Amino acid sequence: MNLTISGHHLEVTPALRSYVTEKLDRIKRHFDQVVDIKVLLSVDKLTEKDLRQKAECNIHIKGKDIHAESTHADLYAAVDELADKLDRQVLRHKDKLQEHHHESAKRAPQ
Repeated sequence: MNLTISGHHLEVTPALRSYVTEKLDRIKRHFDQVVDIKVLLSVDKLTEKDLRQKAECNIHIKGKDIHAESTHADLYAAVDELADKLDRQVLRHKDKLQEHHHESAKRAPQ
């Protein structure tokens, strides 16, 4: 699995990099077919002061791409929200895959 963390208008410190990696480990635990994760952390200088910190993520899973983004006044809180959103989307995708496998097993002639 490839993990790319980049920053736009901010420097990605080792502490921030390890925090993002720790939060995204939860996704890898729930679904092991993750191919690629790209995270973009940015600071918007023109938007409202409360929602300036932004975290975006694109995950390439076998057969699907998942995108989520989160804005917050604190970048660490934005990363937390982003991880929660991604976790819900990955679990929903995993449930859909498992449901389809059960349906095909039920339809098979015996």
